Amino acid sequence: MVRRIDLDIVTSGPSGSRAALYTRVSTEDQARVGFSLRAQRDRLVAYCEARGWAVAEEYTDDGYTARDDHRPAYQQMMAERDRWDILLVLKMDRIHRNSRNFMGMMDDLGRWKKDFVSATESLDTSTATGRFVADILQRIAQLESEQTGERVFMGMYQAAKEGRFLGMSDPYGFRYDPGTRNLVVVPKEAGVVREIFHRFYQDRWSMQVIADDLQSRGIPTKRGGRWSKRQIARVLSSRLYEGSLRWKDIVTPGNHESIVDPSLRQPGKRRVRRRRRRHRHIRTSEAGTA
Repeated sequence: MVRRIDLDIVTSGPSGSRAALYTRVSTEDQARVGFSLRAQRDRLVAYCEARGWAVAEEYTDDGYTARDDHRPAYQQMMAERDRWDILLVLKMDRIHRNSRNFMGMMDDLGRWKKDFVSATESLDTSTATGRFVADILQRIAQLESEQTGERVFMGMYQAAKEGRFLGMSDPYGFRYDPGTRNLVVVPKEAGVVREIFHRFYQDRWSMQVIADDLQSRGIPTKRGGRWSKRQIARVLSSRLYEGSLRWKDIVTPGNHESIVDPSLRQPGKRRVRRRRRRHRHIRTSEAGTA
């Protein structure tokens, strides 16, 4: 809900600053003293009068949580940022209860050259102290984000060492079974995988020729697209088809069924054979010249 203010009043603030008043109440706040929409608005209007700011707009989200930013008045306020210079709230938890969303909003306000003020918490980015506090908050949020990333990485690293499936979109030749939390072979696709390995390692077809052949026969990729050299390389390099799991540099035996025999993958053998063929050609050419 947005309460419109006449434009003449908007521009008449003694300090020249225009404030957007944001108020919010959720269903759980309804019975809390001091958090009614009327109480919030009255205190914010009084704060503007004390600071000499003009009230540009009043934006109210009634019955919405602050744990996300999918709130109609909040979204409208951000879209109408040209109408105001300062975003004013009674407390920071009135606008966000998620530190990542709060810091994202602060980044946006910084780019737009707008200020943020919490009337009861002495956070005012129009002052040097306020900008310092906002910077500290941002650094704390960044630290929390990096620490979370480190914990996730360590958890995944340990899970990979234990051979647990870490999850992924269904790779070609398999589908993920949520019941068993494991990969299940898709017979039709598995046949194509075996053909790709056979053509590359035994028939010595190039990856591009294999892709063109599959495409000419109307065989689609997992998502119905066209085969490419990169997709063929991805299949050939995956350890899933041998019954193994790989994450980063960790390769462990998996609990899923293999599609190809690990002995079929001999990348060095393919290169050696080609090299020997070139050497025979060179020796034959030299003998003919002699």
